[in-house]
Amino acid sequence: VHPNSLVQNGELFPTTSLYDQALVSSRTLCDTKPLQLFFTMTSLSTLALSRRQLSIFVLGLGLSLSACSQTATSADSVTLEFARTELEAGRAILIDVREPDEHATGVAKGAQLLPMRQLGARLAEIPSASDKPVLLICNTQNRSSATLSALRERGYKNLRFVQGGMSEWNRRGWPVVKPKA
Repeated sequence: VHPNSLVQNGELFPTTSLYDQALVSSRTLCDTKPLQLFFTMTSLSTLALSRRQLSIFVLGLGLSLSACSQTATSADSVTLEFARTELEAGRAILIDVREPDEHATGVAKGAQLLPMRQLGARLAEIPSASDKPVLLICNTQNRSSATLSALRERGYKNLRFVQGGMSEWNRRGWPVVKPKA
C-alpha cells in the first residue's frame, strides 16, 4: 500500500495527496447522516496516518463539506430583503423561532412567534398547505435552519429560512415592534 493511499469502505484509493482524497470522498459524505459521518471519521483514525496527513485530510474534507452545506443552504433559504418584502406585501408568513426573552427585544411586524422549544406542542400553528411560503427566522439562522430540517422530516414543504436572521435585521436598523402579550 502506497503511503498516500487511503482505504475507505474496503476500497484502496491511491492519491497524490490526502487533500485530493478528501475532495473525492466528500461527494458521498455530503449525503451522509451525522452518525454515519462520525463512524467514517472514527474508522479514519484507526489508519496508520501521520498527524500531518490526517490534518491535511481533515482540512480538505472540511472545505468540501462546507461547499456541500452552502449548496443546500442556498436552496432552502431566502435573503433578508426577500423576507421583508414578501412579509410586508402579505405574500409570505414569517415565523420567529427565537425564545420569548429574545422576542422581548423586538420582532418583525406581522411575524408569528413560535419559540423553537415549543415547536412540538404547537405544530398545528404552522401552515402545512399554504399558497404563501413559510419563512423561518431566528437570531442568526442556526435555529431556523434546524427547524426547517425538522419540519421537512414531518412533511412540511413550502418552507425556507431567512439568511442572517434578526441580528442582521436589527443591524440594518429595520423596524421592529414589541411582541403582543
